[in-house]
Amino acid sequence: MKFKSSVVAQAALIAFGASMAFTGLTASAVTLRIANQGDAQSMDPHSLNESLQITVNENVYESLVMRAKDFSLAPVLATSWKQTAPTVWRFNLRKGVQFHDGTPFTADDVIFSYERAKSDGSDMKSYVGQVKEIKKIDDHTIDIITTLPFPILPETFTHWNIMSKKWCEANQATKPVDRRKGIENAASFRANGTGPYRLRERQPSVRTTFVRNGNYWGKIEGNVDEVIFTPIGNDATRVAAMLSGEVDVMEPIPVQDVERVKSNPNLKVWQGPELRIIFLGMDQKRDELLYSNVKGKNPFKDKRVRQAFYQAIDIETIKSRVMRGAATPTAEMLPPQVRGYAPALAKRLPYDTEAAKKLMVEAGYPNGFEVKMNCPNDRYVNDGEICQAVAANLARIGVKINLEAETKVNYFPKILSRNTSFYMLGWTASTVDAHNVLFPIFSTPGDGGRGIFNLGAYSNPKVDELTDKVASETDDKKRNEMIAEAMKIHQDDIGHIPLHQQALNWASKKNIELLQWPDNGMPWQYIRVK
Repeated sequence: MKFKSSVVAQAALIAFGASMAFTGLTASAVTLRIANQGDAQSMDPHSLNESLQITVNENVYESLVMRAKDFSLAPVLATSWKQTAPTVWRFNLRKGVQFHDGTPFTADDVIFSYERAKSDGSDMKSYVGQVKEIKKIDDHTIDIITTLPFPILPETFTHWNIMSKKWCEANQATKPVDRRKGIENAASFRANGTGPYRLRERQPSVRTTFVRNGNYWGKIEGNVDEVIFTPIGNDATRVAAMLSGEVDVMEPIPVQDVERVKSNPNLKVWQGPELRIIFLGMDQKRDELLYSNVKGKNPFKDKRVRQAFYQAIDIETIKSRVMRGAATPTAEMLPPQVRGYAPALAKRLPYDTEAAKKLMVEAGYPNGFEVKMNCPNDRYVNDGEICQAVAANLARIGVKINLEAETKVNYFPKILSRNTSFYMLGWTASTVDAHNVLFPIFSTPGDGGRGIFNLGAYSNPKVDELTDKVASETDDKKRNEMIAEAMKIHQDDIGHIPLHQQALNWASKKNIELLQWPDNGMPWQYIRVK
């Protein structure tokens, strides 16, 4: 994957930052230095549906509805909404809001952002996938028409961010940055949102600086004037920077260093459950696997092979040795905190190497086979070590894993273009509802973001049918029963292999108060440095 020269990008952004009006920082300004193991891959809010990119961008861009301090649904660029018909929602838009360049926010920007988010190259299609069209009533009123009744529509909008139509047209950024193809545009390196912080300077993979938006329409409860975001991929270097005071906030803490950080009297550890499930995916569509020594057929099309992989994985050892207890093994592709979780499906298949070997023999692979595994090494907690452990487990049943662990810059374009046979991925049900797993992960890939993250193309018509019914069902009992049925079918099919629910481990200096949301979000507007 090829990117523009970082020197050119930096120069362009420095010039952009100089041309944008923002409040100058004074000697008493509060600067917050944040270190993360990875970087946001783009400033384009429609280009990549990835947790870090979302949490960084959503300090700059905003949606119609977002999360309040307690993680409940809250009005942001919309002030209210209601259903006026089974497939029609009336949204009243906030007046007096300006983008960072001073352009007023109107209904035209919402309609433009809808068309942009559903277009080719967008990774956010599933958030607007149930929308048929948006009609402008006036500058601050719209009707959103869905293809079918969709009672959870507002909840699906929390990560659909609104861009300025005028700015995108003026900067040739009317289409999203396509991470699959390495295509960049002005929105990759610049930003013009309505949020509490504005982009000052962007140096990809080096440092990005943000400053407080002095013209923000809402209240910024925190006191941070400047945020310097720095990716530090090496765990030891990142921890050393935290311990020495070079950074103020760090995430994640490598699990092996949590107690060390806790013992430092100047630091605070922030911990909690994350909504993210780490899982394995397998190509179930191609007639022949990529990067495998098996020719003329695809072993992953055989459920016995998928089950053998599942039962060969020693999940408890991964939990204790790799994750140091900071993970909860799971049999489901959503955690208990998400609406639709089914406790009856919580039991994993047993770890049983001999049973796995027997399944491989029955499937016609007594000596196993060879296949490449794609894995990130700067996205999840101990992600590279998890993949190494999985590879070692699978070696016991004769499967040779050629592990390709790489940074997100290379990993995401590869797997999102489905240039993979076997991969590890994590998913956060950002709407806190099971539909956010059924539609993008379980459904047969199709239009409107359906199956957009079903990268192995798992397909079961009954799951597709139930997903559509879940979308429009208003009776909670019936809805949960349908969710459980779809989950059970997928579980029986071994559509994916769930591993564990991840835990959050952040560090900060003792004098910092912040919010740790269960989707790994960090809203800077609430951070206070005492």
